[in-house]
Amino acid sequence: MAGKTRILVTGGAGYLGSTMVPAMLEAGYAVTVLDNFMFRQAPLAHVCAHPDFDVVRGDARDEAALKPLLAKADAVVPLAALVGAPLCNADKIGAETINYGAVVTLMKLLSKDQRVLMPITNSGYGVGEKDKACTEDSPLRPISLYGTTKVDAEKAALDRGNAISFRLATVFGMSPRMRIDLLVNDFVHRAVTDRAVVLFEPHFKRNYIHVRDVARAFLHGLARFDAMKDRPYNVGLSDANLSKWELCERIAKHVPGFVFMEAPIGEDPDKRDYIVSNARIEATGFKPAHSLDDGIRELIKGYRMIRNSVYGNV
Repeated sequence: MAGKTRILVTGGAGYLGSTMVPAMLEAGYAVTVLDNFMFRQAPLAHVCAHPDFDVVRGDARDEAALKPLLAKADAVVPLAALVGAPLCNADKIGAETINYGAVVTLMKLLSKDQRVLMPITNSGYGVGEKDKACTEDSPLRPISLYGTTKVDAEKAALDRGNAISFRLATVFGMSPRMRIDLLVNDFVHRAVTDRAVVLFEPHFKRNYIHVRDVARAFLHGLARFDAMKDRPYNVGLSDANLSKWELCERIAKHVPGFVFMEAPIGEDPDKRDYIVSNARIEATGFKPAHSLDDGIRELIKGYRMIRNSVYGNV
């Protein structure tokens, strides 16, 4: 491994990491993953044979686990997090200590030369101004504990310096550690299995990005770190600032007979509503390679394999 850039990825066995880590290995980096494997899956089994891959079972909040790994790392990608508003609300202390506290610990332990590539969420924009795209200079007004912890973590990383922050749009696509609860993944799953979805507040808009393009954005940042460092970057599909209704219209083109309707009562617990400009990262030469339609086609194939029926009798 001499001469290779060595990357420590905390939470590297999750939805993003299980796609990103193989891409980093393929690009010639040496990668060590620290993960607690809370979802009891083995999403990195296919890279265990790679000589430049290593994996440690442990907690990203544990200084004793971090110190020996950081001693050998040139760059760190802190993916370890409780992701999404519902999971954070179910474990508020976990959300604070993992999403924010673990990042503060990491910043304290790092040398000034070690690089940080920080994933956060563009849900920090909360509710945007009508017809006005959020840029990296727009005010951050998170409306969930998840959004707040990630915004605070971004500040900790950028204040420390020698860091890039990626404000990720809602991610979609198949991954070895699959998440069916993400919006596009969820709606396609419902379209394929139920042929119907009921929408709360269907006019709410957000931006989207493929999980493989998230991996590509991090590789882009690693390759151009000095030119990009100490700034946040929105990462999303510029042609996919869509409302939930518009998203369902796109899915319906691929799933005949898919019915969607607005709920007459009730509201969405996730109140995010904004459109996003991705011009800053595009100006550095980054362009997504996977469209929303690519992702929908891919998910339809994936759901022929996955059955989300852990608690069903049939």
